[in-house]
Amino acid sequence: RVIIRKAAPKAEETINYAMPTFTLNGNLVHFAAYKNHIGFYPTPSGIDAFKKELSLYKGAKGSVQFPIDKPLPWALITKIVKFRVKENLEKAVIKMKKEK
Repeated sequence: RVIIRKAAPKAEETINYAMPTFTLNGNLVHFAAYKNHIGFYPTPSGIDAFKKELSLYKGAKGSVQFPIDKPLPWALITKIVKFRVKENLEKAVIKMKKEK
């Protein structure tokens, strides 16, 4: 939470899909703890943008699993969150222009 908060200080914290979620003009990221991993859900675009760095981990279309017995990749998580903030802000600008 602290890392996400630092990377996205204006984001709000809520519960979505029964998981802690940070939002800023829509969902930024979700996360959840499981028996053997931490699930991190930065949407499919967040996964695609960091495909190479995330190739070390199990994952799916919009998620990645960080093993519970290994250190979390804090720098990578920070980069992904900042990418998602930028992406959501750009989408908000486009939406505002369309509404005018």
